[in-house]
Amino acid sequence: MGSPPLFAFPPNLNPNEANPPWMSKGDNAWQLTAATLVGLQSVPGLIILYGGAVKKKWAVNSAFMALYAFACVLVCWVCWGYRLSFGDELIPVWGKINVALSQHYLLEQGFAGKFPNATMVFFQFVFAAITLILIAGAVLGRMNFYAWMLFVPLWLTFSYTIGAYTIWSLNGWLAVKGMIDYSGGYVIHLSSGVAGFTAAYWVGPRLAKDRERFPPNNILLMLAGAGLLWMGWTGFNGGDPYAANIDASLAVLNTHVCAATSLLTWLILDVLVFGKASVIGAVQGMITGLVCITPAAGVVHGWAAIIMGICSGSIPWFTMMVVHKKSELLQKVDDTMAVFHTHAVAGTLGGLLTGLFANPKLCRLFYGKSGQYVGLFYGFHMKDYHNGFRQIGLQILGVAFVIVVNIISTSLICFLVGLFVPLRMSEEDMEVGDEAAHGEEAYAIWGQGERSENSRFSTYNDMEIGEAMSNGQVEMASTMS
Repeated sequence: MGSPPLFAFPPNLNPNEANPPWMSKGDNAWQLTAATLVGLQSVPGLIILYGGAVKKKWAVNSAFMALYAFACVLVCWVCWGYRLSFGDELIPVWGKINVALSQHYLLEQGFAGKFPNATMVFFQFVFAAITLILIAGAVLGRMNFYAWMLFVPLWLTFSYTIGAYTIWSLNGWLAVKGMIDYSGGYVIHLSSGVAGFTAAYWVGPRLAKDRERFPPNNILLMLAGAGLLWMGWTGFNGGDPYAANIDASLAVLNTHVCAATSLLTWLILDVLVFGKASVIGAVQGMITGLVCITPAAGVVHGWAAIIMGICSGSIPWFTMMVVHKKSELLQKVDDTMAVFHTHAVAGTLGGLLTGLFANPKLCRLFYGKSGQYVGLFYGFHMKDYHNGFRQIGLQILGVAFVIVVNIISTSLICFLVGLFVPLRMSEEDMEVGDEAAHGEEAYAIWGQGERSENSRFSTYNDMEIGEAMSNGQVEMASTMS
């Protein structure tokens, strides 16, 4: 018998049918982890953020709109959405429709060549899902849930896939030209901000008394959701190099530096102008910082991340606190969660600042190309004025493209949905809220443990879920006779 090789690999590193030679286990593991972190931003992150940030009577409806969107997008994504966004070219802004369900397709070598297509399909799904959930934030408190059920698959199909293919697909029109959107400042945040604002225009405002007074029902719950959103951004931006490499590390650090700087900037402005440190304002500043750094996370230096954080904590603050009050259009459109300011404005800001601060060396690490991606700041520094101005021009072109596509597509979708289902709830149902929409309420326990009587809207009208005891505690009612 021959002696074993001197430098034999451990059995777990030897290629086999389940571990083909082309697959990097480390990169595949990181990609799945990053996808899970982004998924947690939505479920439960935005579910509990929305559920805590709205008026008590809308807690269930707001959370349920997010949960429904997450599930619906996944089914649509594997059936047609992924291949429309990342498949073979149909036209320069759209892929060919096809499914992403077959074993042959899902297990073959995927994008970047280090993991199977199944990993890429899941990773890109969580980005698509969170985009729809962000749009929901603009129409909370009055949109008919059945209209939302129709809106989600239509918007995913006829708006999101266009932006994703154009900007992210290797053959996409703006991707080929050299526009930079590292993790979705355009595809996700600018799109959701513009689409949410447009949808809010067509759906109409909340009840007047809800617009005047819409206090969060649970700020601590809102903070828990915000915390999941912040930490989940580690995967949001850290997963986009599609490898566990140094660019991923830089993207993660820049993300958190920008978010923290933005939060502090917003907080300081609140204290200077209003005399109080607002936790809701701090959350808004955190979100605008995360959104702003998203198109740039792995292609800018740390000092640029701090500058972007200062800008994202001040410019969206100004548009929300000053411009909003003076603009007739912004006053007319009822954007419940201020998605326009936190995502459209911050996403645009991040995209334009990327055009200024994109570092050619870091762009080479990410894109694998030299000389094509040059921020204007470095264009002046290297006297490469042509590429510097070209980059900022492409970033502006990307903003215009996303705005136009989303205004047109969202308006047409709202019109189409409105032909079959009313876009808004009735005035009577809006007075009631969750009970009218779903027959359920978030906080059904009142006083010293006494349960309020069953709602007339409840699906389970004749069932007692809990029984009040004499000592004020609540125990589950026995279902046995």
